[in-house]
Amino acid sequence: ITDDELARLEAMAREQDIPLIVDGAYGTPFPSLLFVDAKPTWNDQIILCLSLSKLGLPAARTGIVIASAPVIKALSGINAIMNLATGSFGAMLAEPLVKSGEILSLSREVICPFYKAKMERAVEAFRVAMGEDSCRWYIHKPEGAMFLWLWFPDLPVSSLELYQRLKERGVLVVSGHYFFPGLPDDDWKHRHECLRVTYSQDDEQVASGMRIIADEVKAVWAEHGVAGQS
Repeated sequence: ITDDELARLEAMAREQDIPLIVDGAYGTPFPSLLFVDAKPTWNDQIILCLSLSKLGLPAARTGIVIASAPVIKALSGINAIMNLATGSFGAMLAEPLVKSGEILSLSREVICPFYKAKMERAVEAFRVAMGEDSCRWYIHKPEGAMFLWLWFPDLPVSSLELYQRLKERGVLVVSGHYFFPGLPDDDWKHRHECLRVTYSQDDEQVASGMRIIADEVKAVWAEHGVAGQS
């Protein structure tokens, strides 16, 4: 989401006097796992949710909420009832990094470049696997996080069926149709033509998975009597 889009959403929320909840698990100010520029934003209309898991501490299960005082008070009460006493391990590890500001340099100079390089290797692995004269495919512009969105226009099977075929071969992806809730027109083909693929694991595992995805997509076209859609 762009800075301008976020500003428009915030204005709409303010006009209706409702909070705007922002899931910033990959965003600014940390872990800043973004390959595009973005400005850290918060005001009393926004409930900003951050996480330490993308900083390499997934098992610490530490979430951070930045909001107005009444919201924080309510969340603290809910948290006390639901969890009684939450773990402080993650907070203790992160506190000196936050106080010193190192959490920002760590995000910008270590975490983001690390995952950007992994993204580029994953994109190249898939490009090579699909080949130059294969079926039509696209990768939605990677702008951050740990995922690629693969798009196969006019694929003869749904993304859910492709997911099931890939699962049988040991490759786990997420069917794109789950990410379009609330659309009035369920027949929009695009929502059934995309896969979400993570590149966060070992590079060779990712490359192997990309080769299997490419193989299955080509097999689908072959089974439907089409060698390729150039």
